[in-house]
Amino acid sequence: MSKKVCWGIIGAGAIANAFADGVVRSETGKLVAVGSRSLEKAEAFAEKWGVARAHGSYEALLADESVQAVYIATPHPMHPEWAIKAAEAGKHILLEKPMAINSYLAETILEAVVENNVFFMEAYMYRCHPQTAKLVELIREKAIGDVNAMEASFTFRSEYSPNSRLWNNDLAGGGILDVGGYATSITRLVAGAAVGKPFADPVTVCGVGKLHEERGVDCWAVGAMKFDNGIVGTIRTGIGLAADNSFRVFGSEGSIVVPDPFAASRQGSQNGRIIVRKNGAPEQIIEIPSELTSYVYEADVCGRAILAKRTEAEAPAMTWEDSLGNLRAQDQWRAAIGLTYESEKTKSLGSLTPANRPLALNRNAPAPDMMLPGLDKPMSRLVFGVDNQSTMVHASAVFDDYFMRGGNVFDTAFVYGFKRSHLLGQWIKARGVEDKVVVIAKGAHTPYCNPEDLE
Repeated sequence: MSKKVCWGIIGAGAIANAFADGVVRSETGKLVAVGSRSLEKAEAFAEKWGVARAHGSYEALLADESVQAVYIATPHPMHPEWAIKAAEAGKHILLEKPMAINSYLAETILEAVVENNVFFMEAYMYRCHPQTAKLVELIREKAIGDVNAMEASFTFRSEYSPNSRLWNNDLAGGGILDVGGYATSITRLVAGAAVGKPFADPVTVCGVGKLHEERGVDCWAVGAMKFDNGIVGTIRTGIGLAADNSFRVFGSEGSIVVPDPFAASRQGSQNGRIIVRKNGAPEQIIEIPSELTSYVYEADVCGRAILAKRTEAEAPAMTWEDSLGNLRAQDQWRAAIGLTYESEKTKSLGSLTPANRPLALNRNAPAPDMMLPGLDKPMSRLVFGVDNQSTMVHASAVFDDYFMRGGNVFDTAFVYGFKRSHLLGQWIKARGVEDKVVVIAKGAHTPYCNPEDLE
C-alpha cells in the first residue's frame, strides 16, 4: 500500500507495546512517534520499535505534525483529557477501552470528535478479529435458530496490591471497567446480530458483586441483561477471580461456544475457533485461521477507515453509538452493585473540566445573548432547565457543554425538578462561575409564574 496512516502512541506501557506490534505489522499504518511523561521511557520504546521521534510529554506528541492518528494508552481516567486534546489537535483517535469511566464523560469525548471531524474508535480489538465476524455471520444465518440466551465471562485472578492500577479507586480499578466491558460488548453484539442489527442495548441491567473492603473497587461481579426482543444474557467479570473465559449462545435449535472469544493474545498469531452444536447433528468445529494478532486487525480497521476519510469504523468494530451503549450498560452494572468511584462523587468536583482545564466560553459559542434592565451581565436566550440531571457526573457534563457554547441562564425548575437544583449550586461553586451565570426560579411555566410564588 503506497499511502499509510502515520501513527503516534500516547503512553509506553504493556498495551502500548501490543498496539505498536500491531501497527508495524499492519498493511495500512506506520509508527512514527511515541509520547510518554518520561523521555527516557519514550526513547526506550522508540528504540525497541524503530520509531523516529520520542517525545517526553503527551502535548509534544500532539504537536508533532508528522502524526496523523494517535493511539491513547493511558489509564482510563485520563482518556477524556487526551482524547479531547487529540481531537482539537486534528488527530484521528484510537482510544483504549473503556473510553471513559462513565457514559457521560464518553459523550464529552464524542462532542470534541464531532466538532473537529476526526476519526474515532474505542479499542475493543477482538471486534476486529475475523473470529468475531464469523460469529456474527453464524448468528445472522440462524445457525442455531433464534437466539434465546447467552453467557459471557472475562476474569483473571490478580493478588491484591495497594499500588496496582487494578485495585486503585482513583484510577477507576476493578473488574467491570477493566475487562467487564468485553462481556457486555459481545453480549450486546450478538443480541443485535440476532435481529439483523450491529448491536442491541439492554432494557434492563442488574447485578451483584463483591467490593474490596479498603479500596471500594469490584473484586468480581455477575450481571444479567435483558433485551427488548426477549433475549437474556449473563455476564461475569473480576480481577480477583479465576474462571472460564468463554462465550456461549443458546438458541432454539442448538448452541454455539467460543472458547476464546476475545482473542487477547499480544504476541504471535491467534487462530479463531467456534463450536456449533445443532440439535440432532454432529458437533461442528469451525477453525478461523489467522497469522496475525487482534491488534494488527485493529490497526488496519482504523487505517482503512481513515484513508477512506470516514470518521467511524464499520461494524462489528466499535461504532460511536455502540461504545456509548456499552458504557451505559457498564454504568448500570456498577450502579447495581453499589460502585461509584470517588472521582464521580459530588464532593470531588473541582474547577477543571474533563479536558483538565478551567471552564471557559468557546470562542465560536453559538448561543445568542441579550441584556435585560437591572442585570449587570448578558443573558443567553437559550435557558437550561435543571430538571433531569440525577447525578453530578451527568449534571457537570451537560452544564459544562451548555456554558462553553455560550449558555449562562439556568432555570432551577424547582416545581418538577425533584430538588435537583442543589447539583446546579454545587456545580456553580466548584467551577467558579458565580459571577458569570444567571439563575431563575421557575421561568414562564404555569401555574406558579407570579411574584409571590417565585420568591
